[in-house]
This record gives sequence, structure tokens and C-alpha cells, in this order.
Amino acid sequence: MRAYKLLQIMEALPCTMASLSVRGATLYSATSLWAPLVSPRCASPNRSSVRFADRHSLLCTETKANWKSSNSVSKYLRRSVAKSFVCSAALDTSTHEFFDDGAELEVRVRIPDGMVGEDHAPVSARHVNVDSQDTALFIAVRSPQGPRMIFSAMRLYGRVKPAETVWYIDDSEIVLSLKKTDDDVKWPSLEEAWASLTEGVSQLLKGTSVYVVGGSTDINWAVAKELAAGLEYVPLQTQQLIQDYINKSPVELAAEEGDKSVTETESAILDSLSSHVRCVVSTLGGSPGVGAQLGNWRSLHAGFTVWINQTTATDEETAEQEAARAKQDGSKAYAQADVVVALGGWDENSARPAAEGALRALKAFLEGDKELPGKKSMYVRLGCRGDWPDIMPPGWNPLSGKEEAKSTAYY
Repeated sequence: MRAYKLLQIMEALPCTMASLSVRGATLYSATSLWAPLVSPRCASPNRSSVRFADRHSLLCTETKANWKSSNSVSKYLRRSVAKSFVCSAALDTSTHEFFDDGAELEVRVRIPDGMVGEDHAPVSARHVNVDSQDTALFIAVRSPQGPRMIFSAMRLYGRVKPAETVWYIDDSEIVLSLKKTDDDVKWPSLEEAWASLTEGVSQLLKGTSVYVVGGSTDINWAVAKELAAGLEYVPLQTQQLIQDYINKSPVELAAEEGDKSVTETESAILDSLSSHVRCVVSTLGGSPGVGAQLGNWRSLHAGFTVWINQTTATDEETAEQEAARAKQDGSKAYAQADVVVALGGWDENSARPAAEGALRALKAFLEGDKELPGKKSMYVRLGCRGDWPDIMPPGWNPLSGKEEAKSTAYY
């Protein structure tokens, strides 16, 4: 009877529908776990004194327009510029235009009306300082009142090659040409923000579902809803599906039949969901949940897993080390997740920052291996046998242990 009712529920689900620090919480880190632990936050940025080109010839020159060393330029600008000119929020698209031409990006920044150089002459190349970094971009003009920051992108959507940045002035605009480090990654916008992350990660996922695991059912669901809304995926909660399946909550089921029954029921639901696409699935938190079981991740590996880790660490480095240790020693089942978001606290405003951290981690993870969605699809087609990430050939029996072929030889 249960199996029949579960089938009815699963058939009713849409399978292809597309539709930091905050108060009380600190988002310490969002990192990839399967690859060597790499934070999507920028590492020590490579800075360069960029070259500029004459707008008529467009030929690169070695002129550096009164450059100091790039590090001192960046520090000097940020120390000297009035706070009102430093942009830490999303970029104002009315002040710039952005074009992605594959290997190169063109950025056109409007010089504010009426602005003049420090010598009261019209703004020219000698008045402009461009600080191009691998993950950030700053433009300042030396005016009579001192340096004015007219453009600030604190976190570029991807990485660029600072040494190959070229810029020139075209009438009232500063025009920059930036070389991307990864030509295959399409930039939805210049800066990495919620809108660009949701669009970019949705493209990288190629329809593969996302599973949110962690110690709190409520937090998992809050983050899953934010992710689903941004990605235009279907939000699903195994807690509610269990309720629909057996007309009992997981708490009631555990009280009557024990935690094992809760685990088995959620496992059956996840098995049925494994073939669904474009879903964000929130799983049960705590020991009865499948995510907390070391040997019970067979169906979770059908999609990309996000571990929401509530940590007691007091800084990002400690939080990352904690997640890395859990991955290495296998002390936590959650460490099997593809990415982890470490939270130092939680309140009603924390879901969006946590979801944004998850998107950044997923972006870094998927850009590291663009074949992963296809590999996930292969894993599902072969029956989610538990052989992730080393997918065995067809006919492999997970109970026999006799097949030694690796996924690299098959996939």
C-alpha cells in the first residue's frame, strides 16, 4: 500500500518544470569538497598595472600613466577615496555597459558629467588609474578634490588575466578589454551577485537536481526554497513528502516505529526522486535523516549535494579546516557532499546569504569539471548503484566487489 501511494505522489511531481555577515548569522565559507578544498572566494589576487591604448590606433603601449606599483595604487586609492564613492553593493548598470565576446570582455564605464582632471583639464588617460585584479576591478580619476572612485567591482563573475587588460578613453567613456581565464564560461554580468549566480549556475547544472543536507530540517528547507526560486527549480521537502506518503510526520513515525523506519521511508522517497530533474530537494536533519547515514547516500549522489554546516568555528579558515578534516577522516556523513556552506549562526534573514554561498561554491565546483552534470546523468541511468564518483560499467554488482574497472575507463 505504501509503495503504491508513494508512486502516486512521485508521478504527481513535475520532473522537468522550470518555472558574510548578517544579523544573527555569519556565513564563514562556501567551498567545494570533492575537488581539493578550493574556496570560491578569491585567493591572493594577481594584480597588474594595466596598459592603455590610444583610441585611434588601439595599439598596446608600455606607458603606465604615472603608475605606482599596483599594490600601492590599490591601497592608496581605497585609503584616499571618499567613502561615498566606494561601491560595495551591486554595480549600477546605468554607469557601465558590459559585453562578453567569448575570450574577451568589453566594459564601457561612463565618466561622470562635468568631471575634470586634477589640473582642471578634461579627463584624459593621464588622470585615470585602472587597478585590474584577477577577481576585481577598480577605476579612479584624479580630480581637483582628490582621487574619486568612479567604478568598483569588488567580485568579478569569473577570473581575468590582469596583465592583458587594455583600456582607452573614447569621448566620455573609459573602455576596457579584459581577457578571461576560461573562455568557455559565459558571464551573465560583470559582477558576481545573486542574479548572475542564479543564471550562471543554472546553465552549469544543465538540469541536474540539487540536494540540501545538514543537521537542521528547517534550515535545509529555508535554503532549498531560496535556491529553487533563484534557479527556477521545483522546491521539494522530504519531510512533507513523508507526511503525504504515510499521513504521519517523521516525528510521529519515529515515536511509533523508531528512527530506522524514518530513514527507510526517506530513502524510498529519495530513490523515487533520483530520476527527477530541475528540483532542489531539502532532506531531513538529524540522525534519522538519510544524509546523516554514512552508507546511505546512493540516491543523494544523483544530484549535486550542498551541506549546510552549522559550525562553532570563529573564522573562515577554521571553518574550512573543519570541513576538510571531516572529508578526510570520514567522521561525518555530510562530508560526502559536493560543496559545503559553513554557518556561524542563523536567523530569519540568513537563508539568502546561505543560498548565495551555496551558489558560489557550486559555481566553483562545476567550473572545475564541466563534465560533472553528464557524469551525474550517467550515474542515474545506470541505476544509482552507489558507485559515485567512480562509475562502474553496466552489469556491475555493488555487492560482489569483483568488478575493478574504474569510471575513467568507462565514462
